[in-house]
Amino acid sequence: MAGWPAYVAAVCAGAAAWLTVGQDQGLKRARLLVAGAGAVAVPPMWSWARYLPWARLRREWLCLPVALVLAVLGESVLPLIAGAAAVPLVRRRLRARERRREQERRAEGVITLCGAVAGELRAGLQPGQALLFAARSAGALGGAEAAVLAAARFGGDVPQALREAAREPGADGFAGIAACWRVAVDSGAGLAAGLDRLEAALRAERDQRADLQTQLAGAYSTIALLAALPLAGLGMGWALGTDPLRVLLHTPAGLVCLVVGGLLEVAGLSWAARIVRRGEES
Repeated sequence: MAGWPAYVAAVCAGAAAWLTVGQDQGLKRARLLVAGAGAVAVPPMWSWARYLPWARLRREWLCLPVALVLAVLGESVLPLIAGAAAVPLVRRRLRARERRREQERRAEGVITLCGAVAGELRAGLQPGQALLFAARSAGALGGAEAAVLAAARFGGDVPQALREAAREPGADGFAGIAACWRVAVDSGAGLAAGLDRLEAALRAERDQRADLQTQLAGAYSTIALLAALPLAGLGMGWALGTDPLRVLLHTPAGLVCLVVGGLLEVAGLSWAARIVRRGEES
């Protein structure tokens, strides 16, 4: 028994040495990469997803552990079935949120691109060169970046390439850049001045959307409160010393209440969300 502390200490020392050596090697490799090739992306040395496969799972799969806990507490398989059915619904909701955030980032990138191109033009660059330099810094072209940059570099139809890029969600501002570009080429008008006006208009539209989201925050909070009311009812039942899950999952009246309540909950949330979406679209 006396050798166990020494053994544990040796294992800990070995692990610390391994981590230190690995970190030193990673730092040396990063210095070599930065010194030899400029700004080079170095992969992280530690990542939960690298050593724990379950960490790579998306957030919608958290429905299954929650459903499993409820199934164990209620001694019924119904929560587990409901959790499995909720996974695709939650996945669709999360993907819609990710698409909306991507649209917002792309719209912000278009605004940044307008200002960057205008700045490069005032610095004395030609329109094609200004677009090449600004596009790399803004990063808003997305999948159409290769076509737009090729058109700008080799004298192609830049407005047409920008209109193709405007088809992506959130990139409607590229159509305005294409129009400014076409007017500047055809009539000799100042491209920088047109881009400045377009940037101001896009910023005003973005601020209007942000103000609308702020006004609708109270409505979204109300929807979240309505969604949490059934959970509050279950908590009150447990606080009173009853077993609401057993009543809901193991009695005919409880099953009827569960089905009817679930349908009313879904209908109420859908109705409220539809009202909010109509207000946002208007």
